[in-house]
Amino acid sequence: MGANLTRRIMESHLVEGQLVAGEEIALKIDHTLLQDATGTMAMLEFEALGLDGVRVDLAAQYVDHNLLQTDFRNADDHRYLQSACARYGIHFSMPGNGISHQVHLENFGRPGLTLIGADSHTPAAAGLSLLAFGAGGLDVALAMAGRPYYLSCPKVLGVKLVGSLPPWVSAKDIILEMLRRYGVKGCVGMVVEYFGPGVASLTVEDRAAIGNMGTELGATSSIFPSDDNTRKYLAAQQRAADWQPLRADDNALYDEYDEIDLAAVEPLIACPSSPGNVVRVSEVAGLQVDQVIIGSSANSGLKDLLRVSAIVEGRHSSPRTDLHINPGSRQVLENVVAAEGLMGLIRAGAKIHQSGCLGCIGMGQAPGTGQVSLRTFPRNFPGRSGTKDDQVYLCSPETAAAAALKGVITDPRTLAKEMDYPQVDDPEKRLVDRSSIVYPSRELRATEVVRGPNIKPFPELAPLPESLRLQVAIKVEDNISTDAIMPAGNRVLPLRSNIEAISQYVFYQIAPDFHERCRQLGDVAVIGGENYGQGSSREHAALAPRYLGVRAKIAKSYARIHKANLCNFGILPLTLKNPADYDRIHEASVIELPAVRTAIAKGATEIPIRVDGREVLTCLEVSDRQRQCLLAGSTLNLVRGELGKMRQLDS
Repeated sequence: MGANLTRRIMESHLVEGQLVAGEEIALKIDHTLLQDATGTMAMLEFEALGLDGVRVDLAAQYVDHNLLQTDFRNADDHRYLQSACARYGIHFSMPGNGISHQVHLENFGRPGLTLIGADSHTPAAAGLSLLAFGAGGLDVALAMAGRPYYLSCPKVLGVKLVGSLPPWVSAKDIILEMLRRYGVKGCVGMVVEYFGPGVASLTVEDRAAIGNMGTELGATSSIFPSDDNTRKYLAAQQRAADWQPLRADDNALYDEYDEIDLAAVEPLIACPSSPGNVVRVSEVAGLQVDQVIIGSSANSGLKDLLRVSAIVEGRHSSPRTDLHINPGSRQVLENVVAAEGLMGLIRAGAKIHQSGCLGCIGMGQAPGTGQVSLRTFPRNFPGRSGTKDDQVYLCSPETAAAAALKGVITDPRTLAKEMDYPQVDDPEKRLVDRSSIVYPSRELRATEVVRGPNIKPFPELAPLPESLRLQVAIKVEDNISTDAIMPAGNRVLPLRSNIEAISQYVFYQIAPDFHERCRQLGDVAVIGGENYGQGSSREHAALAPRYLGVRAKIAKSYARIHKANLCNFGILPLTLKNPADYDRIHEASVIELPAVRTAIAKGATEIPIRVDGREVLTCLEVSDRQRQCLLAGSTLNLVRGELGKMRQLDS
C-alpha cells in the first residue's frame, strides 16, 4: 500500500523514534508561531535558555489576543515582545495586523513544512498543507531553540470528500458534520487527513477553517493536499515560488477511514455549550438571536466576508440583533474594501472591528445576560464569551448572516426565496500588505529588550521529592476545558506574564477561592473526569496551578496538549486504572504517594497511591523523556541542565 500525506511529511522530518502509533517520536520543526496571550511567557522561557538567537528556519510572533489596552499591561507586553523579537531574530506582526493563523497563511506557510504554535488552532495551517501542531509555550520555546518537537505518533484518519457542497452550505458545515459524527474526543491521537475529488471544490481558506476546528475533535492535527487551488492562492499572495504539489498516494493506507458526500451536507449548528453538541439548523430555527459575530480565527477570510456582504447587501440587520464583523487580517479588510464589500456590511448595521481574536477569547463582545449569540468561532465552552451561563452557538457565515437579517436562528436555505446564493471566487490577485510585519535584521539584533513592571521572571520549580502527601483541593467533572482551569478575558489575559498574579484566577469560574484553598493546604491534588484539559493550548492552565502547589492531577483521561503541559511543569498526570475510583475520592481527601520519585525513575507505569488510607491504583502513561521532566520539576529545568553540560564540554 502507498503512503498517506501525513506519514510522508512525518518521515521527512523524523528525528527520533519510529512511526508506530502511540510511540513517542520527535519531529524537526520548520516554523514556530506565538501569539501574545501565550507569547510573553514562552519568550521568557526562551530567554531562560540563555541562547543568543532562534535556531529555527522561521519564528513568528503575532499580537492578536490582548488587543484591549485598558491599562499599561497589554501595551507593556507588546513592547516587550517586539523588542525581544528584534533581539532574537523573530518576525513580529504588529497589534491589529491580524490573527496568527490568517497572517501566517498569507505570508509564511508553505506546503510540506512542519509548524508548531502556542495556540491550539495552529492546525489551521492545514489549508496550505502544513503539518501543524498546537502545543504549550514551552514546547514552542524549545523548538525556537532548535530542539525537535516530541509527541505520541498519531494514527491517521483518512476522510474522503466526494461531490460538492450545495448552495447555502459551506466549509464550516463540513467540520460541524465531523463534530456531529465524532464529538469532542472522537479523534484523539489522530491526524485527520482529507482527500478525494471533493477537496478540489474547497479554497485554501475553506480548508483552513476546517483544519482550525479539527482541534475541537481532539485531533492532533489536520491536513489537506496541495493542489491547483493551493497554487492559485500562493500566486495571488505573490508567493508562487513557495508552491509544490503534495498528495497521498492513490492507494494510500489509513488507520481509519470515513467518507463525506458534500452534496448531502446540511446547514449545521453547535448548540451551547460544546462544539460537539451539533444539530441541524432547522431543528433550532426560530430561536431569537441577540448577537451575531462573523470572523475571528475561523471564517474570517476574504471569501467568507464577501459572501456575507453580498447576502446582507441592501438589507439591514434585525433591530433586535447586533451584527459584528471581525476580519482575519488587515489584508483581508483591505481586499474587502477593494472588492466594494465593506459598504454593504456597514449599511447592514455591522460593527467592523479590528483584526483580532476579540470575543473568541472573551476580550470584549460579551453577550448580555440570557442572550443568544451566534458566532462563526471555533469554541463555545461555558463562560468563554465572558458572560456566565452564556448561550453561544457556532455556525457558518451563511447561517450567521441569515440570523442577523431575520433576528432568529434561520436555515440559510430559506433565503433562496429572496435571492440567489452569492457565488464568490478566489481572486487571481490580492492586495498584499506586509507593512505591519517587522522582519528580522542584523541591525535589530542590537535591540535592548524592554520589560514593564508586570513582566515577572519565570518562577523556580522544585524537583519532584521522594514522596508526596497531598490534599484534594478540587474535584471536577468530565470535559473540563482549559478555559475553566485558567480563564481568558480582559481581566485575566493582561496577567499572562505575571504568574503570581494570574494564579489567583485558577478555577475562578468553578471555585473563586481555589487559590486561597491552595495557600492554606500547601501541596495539593486535583481530581478530574474524562477528557480533562480539552480546548486551548494555554500552558498557564498547568503552570499557574503548579505555582499554587498542585503536584498531581488524577483524572479518568486527559486531552493531549494539556497532559504534555502538565509534564512540562512537573505536575504528575495520573489516570485512574479503575474509573470507578473517581467516585471514592472527595474534596479534602488526603492522597499519599510514597516513594513516587523512585517509582517514576525506575519506569513504573502503575503508581499505587493511598486515598484516605485506602490503596488506589493509578497509571502514569508518559514517555521516558517526560519522566525525566517530571523528576527535574519541569522541562525547563531539564533542558537548562543539558545546555549547561554542553557549554562545559565546549569550554
